[in-house]
Amino acid sequence: MSKRVAILISGGGSNMVRLVKEMQAGDWAVPVLVASNDPDAGGLKKAADMGVPTAAVDHKPFGKDRAAFEAALLDHIEAAKPDILCLAGFMRILTPEFTRRFEGRMLNIHPSLLPKYKGLHTHARAIEAGDAQAGCTVHLVTAELDDGPILGQARVPVLPDDTPNTLAARVLVEEHRLYPKVLEAFAKGESHSRTG
Repeated sequence: MSKRVAILISGGGSNMVRLVKEMQAGDWAVPVLVASNDPDAGGLKKAADMGVPTAAVDHKPFGKDRAAFEAALLDHIEAAKPDILCLAGFMRILTPEFTRRFEGRMLNIHPSLLPKYKGLHTHARAIEAGDAQAGCTVHLVTAELDDGPILGQARVPVLPDDTPNTLAARVLVEEHRLYPKVLEAFAKGESHSRTG
């Protein structure tokens, strides 16, 4: 039985595109919704062009009322009846109530080798620290920011002349490989590799 997957994005959705393409090429999961907090997110059109239902709930009118924003978003998510919820560049911090609702079935990809560099500016921080390696992590989402059990990681070397942008571009290539692989294993109930 194919798992139903909903994906939350905030921008262009490059990871979402990779996830949808891999799901559509296999028989292990079905993308049932791509939703965004930004009605102008470029990823919404890409999802629609691939035949995936989309929804947008603009977070701005809700101001600081995260619970009200999430309630509006949940209307769309629950209507799609997903088994798994994937965060793919979703740039809103979710409340503990929201994360509890999807506990054990919400995945996120983060552009660092967690537990290093939670939050933003991960590539600049890795370069500034003199790290030899950077990378990305897929993990289960918990109430703590960029925390939760690690399901998979991929590594790239940090080169002497790297800038945050050049490092980000190389990490993104690995994100596009890692996230579909981990999601497929998760959807099939297989054990997960911590490193890739």
